Amino acid sequence: MRRGRGDSRRACPASGSVADSGLACHLLGIDTAAELEKSPFLGTLFEGFIASELAKAQANAGRRRELYYFRDRAGLEVDFVVPGEGGGVRLVEAKASRTVTPDMAAPMRRLATAFGKRRRAVEMQVVYRPPRFLEPSRAVAPGVQALTWQEFAGGLEARR
Repeated sequence: MRRGRGDSRRACPASGSVADSGLACHLLGIDTAAELEKSPFLGTLFEGFIASELAKAQANAGRRRELYYFRDRAGLEVDFVVPGEGGGVRLVEAKASRTVTPDMAAPMRRLATAFGKRRRAVEMQVVYRPPRFLEPSRAVAPGVQALTWQEFAGGLEARR
């Protein structure tokens, strides 16, 4: 969101990447789940997978693909900013972790505060990989949902 010459805040189209996470893994030489777990690219691949799910849901719903990230000079960064209906917005953080912590929600909460009254509704979600042995977390911070990627993808389908 570039407002003027001196403003350092901006929302830009989500960074370019290979939309097919399977192809990306192949190109990186990642052939097994065990290799993926150890890969330094796990976080980037997971973020790309979530981006493709968001774009796919928008296309399947017949909407224009609008997927942005936010970063300012102070270091505030949110993985995905998705415009909603009626002036609302959805903020999504994709985390390859299997454990959700409150600090994962902090950037979204700061950006939502900066939006203030300019946005009718701000929905905030941390999307993560499901834990192996424990029940998935549901809430991570006030106003922020914690969703496994399966729950997130299922919710996108339900919104159609």
